[in-house]
Amino acid sequence: MKAKLILENGIIFEGKAFGHLKETVGEVVFNTSMTGYQEVLTDPSYYGQIVTMTYPLIGNYGINLDDLESDQAKVRGFIVREKCNNPNNWRCEFELEEYLQKNRIIGLEGIDTRALTKIIRNYGTMRGIIAVRDLTESQIKSKLDSFNNTFAVKEVSTKEVKVHEGAGQHIAVMDFGIKNNIIRSFKKRGCKLTIFPAMAKSEEILASNPDGIFLSNGPGDPKDLGEVINELKKLIGQKPITGICLGHQLLALALGGDTEKLKFGHRGANHPVKDLKTNRVMITSQNHGYVVKEDGLPKELEVTHINLNDHTVEGMRHNEYRIYSIQFHPEASPGPHDTDGIFDEFIEAMK
Repeated sequence: MKAKLILENGIIFEGKAFGHLKETVGEVVFNTSMTGYQEVLTDPSYYGQIVTMTYPLIGNYGINLDDLESDQAKVRGFIVREKCNNPNNWRCEFELEEYLQKNRIIGLEGIDTRALTKIIRNYGTMRGIIAVRDLTESQIKSKLDSFNNTFAVKEVSTKEVKVHEGAGQHIAVMDFGIKNNIIRSFKKRGCKLTIFPAMAKSEEILASNPDGIFLSNGPGDPKDLGEVINELKKLIGQKPITGICLGHQLLALALGGDTEKLKFGHRGANHPVKDLKTNRVMITSQNHGYVVKEDGLPKELEVTHINLNDHTVEGMRHNEYRIYSIQFHPEASPGPHDTDGIFDEFIEAMK
């Protein structure tokens, strides 16, 4: 079926729809990873977004149920240059199109994804519609104006407290859209995890008597989460706190810092990050549209990592409290394993 991607700046790409054939609206972003499309599809941090894969052939090893990052696909739409109809891998359980159909996600193929990526790079992230019919200008405006991702974290967070038993450190996890591999990474190290909904109160978290508190990744603008930031302020100084991605940004806001939106974000498995303490450069996996602003960070916060592409803040540590957070994803899989030891640093910080 013919379909169009209509960007809010008026540019239109024509291609072919696949998956669930129902139009969608979302924030159009791009990811530069060569593999890991099923992890991208199921990463809660992509909630509300139409994801464009820059690697041209997607779906060649299919989809399996073991490597999903959440219970189902979280993207609003999925754009590829070419989808593979005959995947070849012994772990394959679904073809890409079949998986999108099951999860009611529309795909778009056959467009020039390099040209689209350049447009996003030059104009910045913008809203878009994948349409399977002709729309009038008023319909386009109405659909774009209707898009709202303010409550994304509430949509993807757990609705009830969950416990994963372990003999090691007891970590209270604030779930803003946590990826399964973060949970696996802590469990592999023997940790006990008590996972709380995003809007859990500080008193409830402290009542579980954890050794430390972990703030997860998640979608959207951290400044939309005023209630969470207020609860974090009550937790600071009570227990060691660590965080990844959105959790890192929320910590900065709770400690008096600020965040800002990037022009087109960091999304991919090939971003160089420098550890300022060791001078080691690591290749990292990233997925975020917002960053912590270095200007205005409280003097108690020390920047520990920087992005070598644009010198944005990738990690920070508090000089008084046991607080340590990073912007990138050490749990990424598939992807670089350079940063896997970050989880050991988290646990040490909690000790």
